[in-house]
Amino acid sequence: MYQLHLKITLFFLVSFQALIFSQEKIEIEGLVKDDHGYEVPYAAVGIPSKYVGTATTEDGDFYLLLSNSNLEDVLEVSSIGYLTFKIKVQDLLNLKEKVIVLKEDIVSLDEVNLLASTDYVKNAFKNLKNSAMSTTHQLNMLYRRFSTEAGMARFFVEHYIKVLDRGPISPEYNRIEVVEGRKSADYRFIKDKYSGHQAIVTANRNPLRQGINQKSFKWTKVGDSSYDGEDLVILEGVGIKNKWKKIKLYIGVESYGVYKIETSDLNAVWIYRKASNGRLVLSYHNRVWEKDLPINDMQRRLLQTDKNKVKVSYRHELYILGTETNKKKIKVGNYEGYKKDMGDIEIKYNPYFWKNFSMPPETAFYKKSVKELESIYGVPLEQQFNAVNK
Repeated sequence: MYQLHLKITLFFLVSFQALIFSQEKIEIEGLVKDDHGYEVPYAAVGIPSKYVGTATTEDGDFYLLLSNSNLEDVLEVSSIGYLTFKIKVQDLLNLKEKVIVLKEDIVSLDEVNLLASTDYVKNAFKNLKNSAMSTTHQLNMLYRRFSTEAGMARFFVEHYIKVLDRGPISPEYNRIEVVEGRKSADYRFIKDKYSGHQAIVTANRNPLRQGINQKSFKWTKVGDSSYDGEDLVILEGVGIKNKWKKIKLYIGVESYGVYKIETSDLNAVWIYRKASNGRLVLSYHNRVWEKDLPINDMQRRLLQTDKNKVKVSYRHELYILGTETNKKKIKVGNYEGYKKDMGDIEIKYNPYFWKNFSMPPETAFYKKSVKELESIYGVPLEQQFNAVNK
């Protein structure tokens, strides 16, 4: 009986240790460069077969939090204009320096065989259901917003969000749930607010989702490139009536998939990457929205200006850190974030979550804003988190 009990005990101990080992975290910090030594910004880095990934910063840095169950998986690094780089996770870990070099993919499209620019745009919108992820899926999103006044960041909100989505064929997200959140001290004097979580704007201002009046733009081919083995044509649309209004689309020559969007409206960029099924899914987005607001005498004194108006802006940035396509594992609750300004959404602060979160490297956008925020009273951001959040 004692031997049986001992065997059972040993079995559970071994099983428990195996479980712990199987969940062991693997942190991968690396740098992506081209073969000329320049950093590659916004490259997609991840394991497509597991729908896990991130994007590099403007400086080419990336961070991934994996487990030892991913050691035999293949990590893929892809970016517009370069050949896709593939390496087994274990082989990457064995490298002394985690530097990935992407080789330029020289593309020179035969102009004779290309369609008219307007045809590419038309086909891209017509083919969204086939080129992009169009079945119900969950996006795990890190969303950041800095509020600025007179050119200086004065308030910061950061949320980890689960989004229920059907991709560009749907004009809006189906559902949003703010899972974790934290914010800085609020040093604003004006406190311009908007109803609804600003992640919603990621969808309802995306030209792919909302459509564009193609005839109101003059379309011109301004370049060619490639992504993950497919040739791309780069098209720029300039407003016929409003010359300042511009949009640039990076469209696959064969699939008509849209890999990247740049717009003068909101000074925004959307970047897509291929999932394991070959469909495109959002990877990264940033935008800056600004306007002039009237201020009173007290606000003029506080902001140290003699002007009657001051420029305020919101700097937004998001990373898609993972995508879930298994309907049995998709779980996104309804949230009141549709009603409140995201800075007013109360989320219980969980320092343990943020300490262990797979945080992407700090972008130049992020570092600049944090530096401004900390300079106001010399209080480090982490100290502000601990003091303000409950």
